Amino acid sequence: MVLYEYPFNESIRTMLRLEHLFDRLGELMSRDAAVDHHFALVTVFEIMDVAARADLKSDLLKELERHRGLLQSYRGNPRISEAALDGVMARIDHAFDGLNQLPGKAGQALTGNDWLMSIRSRISIPGGTCEFDLPGYYAWQQYPAERRRADLMRWTANLMPLAEALRLLLQLLRDSGAPQRVVATGGQYQQSLPSGRSYHLMRVRLDGSVALVPEISGHRLMAMVRLMQPEPDGRLRPSTGDTEFELTLCA
Repeated sequence: MVLYEYPFNESIRTMLRLEHLFDRLGELMSRDAAVDHHFALVTVFEIMDVAARADLKSDLLKELERHRGLLQSYRGNPRISEAALDGVMARIDHAFDGLNQLPGKAGQALTGNDWLMSIRSRISIPGGTCEFDLPGYYAWQQYPAERRRADLMRWTANLMPLAEALRLLLQLLRDSGAPQRVVATGGQYQQSLPSGRSYHLMRVRLDGSVALVPEISGHRLMAMVRLMQPEPDGRLRPSTGDTEFELTLCA
């Protein structure tokens, strides 16, 4: 099964982008090749760019506080496991405290590292980090993998509270939806959304064997999915068959 996600607002869009970057960072840091650690640094700088939005930190703190209040209202409900509730509350408290203690924007501490900022200023230039442009950076890439990885972990430590908070919030959001099996008739599906309820994320899960790509769109009143068939040259053409897939709306 192949999962596609579509955000209904800019806040969720930013969180999904950051989650994607943090996943890539973790994958690259775990490897040993110097080129992988180079692209790990590229990813760190991308995270700093995305996280530079002035209200990101406060938005995440507000969302954590909102979930904490919502879960607190479940206390005493016989259908809710108190142990499970305590576990989620503890995770929210830990994420809130870590993010709240983070000084300034995510990655701001790295802006005081002149060596890293010299790399950042040239890393977007094609070939701009060659050994004759940044000999110090080239020398760093010759270090043993363990030393490079330790440096990366030290530099990214300031970003981890952000990663923890957004992963927890996205998990809570995803867990709020109930999957349903639907059919795209003639390759198209649309569903009216109930007024008075705000959905933040749509998840579409397709059987990988059908080799179809969903084009997803939506707003507060309507969710739409159009299934496309990839051509050998990479272009997409509309599918005309009836295809069943799994749809989840998360509020």
